[in-house]
Amino acid sequence: MTQTADFDAMTLAQQIDSLSDCAAEMLSQYDIGSHQVKSINHEFNSTFAVTCDSGQKFALRINVNSPRTLANANAETFWVNAITDVLTPKPVANRDGNFVATGWHEASSIRRMGVLYTWLEGKEPGDEPTLDQLTAAGAAMARLHEGALSLVLPPGAELPDFNDFFWGEADVLLAPDTVLTVEEQQRVATAKERIEKMLDQHRAHTPVQPIHADIHPWNMMWHEGTLAIFDFDDSGIGLPVQDLATSLYYLDTDEQDAAFVAGYAGVRSLPGYSESDMKLLLLQRRIVLFNSLLQTTHPEDREMIPEYRAETMRRIESTLSNSSR
Repeated sequence: MTQTADFDAMTLAQQIDSLSDCAAEMLSQYDIGSHQVKSINHEFNSTFAVTCDSGQKFALRINVNSPRTLANANAETFWVNAITDVLTPKPVANRDGNFVATGWHEASSIRRMGVLYTWLEGKEPGDEPTLDQLTAAGAAMARLHEGALSLVLPPGAELPDFNDFFWGEADVLLAPDTVLTVEEQQRVATAKERIEKMLDQHRAHTPVQPIHADIHPWNMMWHEGTLAIFDFDDSGIGLPVQDLATSLYYLDTDEQDAAFVAGYAGVRSLPGYSESDMKLLLLQRRIVLFNSLLQTTHPEDREMIPEYRAETMRRIESTLSNSSR
């Protein structure tokens, strides 16, 4: 998605403030009556709590750094509406019957897309998920995988294919104008080749399907012992093992990994993978996130780049060295 220097140069507070008119235009397309709007999250995308005078509450997500197309957003909302056995927020249709709204964003001179979702009560497990929450999350992923096997997207709806190494984002790591050194490019290229070869082997015997691709403790809501999954903005067509690896990437201990995997296995058979496969999949997640970080407009995230770059190169070297033994 094209950005302008004006938006890139803004502070976090200025970026959020610049989206207020865009959010107002989007919300004017819904029959929700008088309401108040408050920013609750501004990271990869921007989310606002919408509290209506009627007492109803919604969450408006505006795509900021997301490369999603309208067809991608249509597919996301269609899939979420079709989910019945996992608790998720549901997209709200506007007056035209559409689940995707648009609004002009002056600071970046583009029309942005947004989706109004029903509100989820509860608390995000965040940095300290319990083992019970992780077990529930693994089970939820398994149910999503099972249900998505029969999903047929309508015309005008399309999910990105994760056969693309960078999952639909522009490749700025190996591009001619990359910020990487020649040595760093060689490391990334070698890792990419190794990972793609492994994924080709999996795709040869495992059908691809819709996957969430970003189930982690900040995209879960826990309320009175029940877990909900939200933020399907990264969803695409991929392998179940890619979804599993993405979630394990965010966990810190073997005990947490085991709880998540046990939750999955309690619902359906785990996708087959070796220890070496999983290490490569975890490395891919790291590289994809690094590639995304280099393209973000988020000022605080951009400050992370030097440290993230060094650690990514260290992990590439370590993983490839160990997996070649």
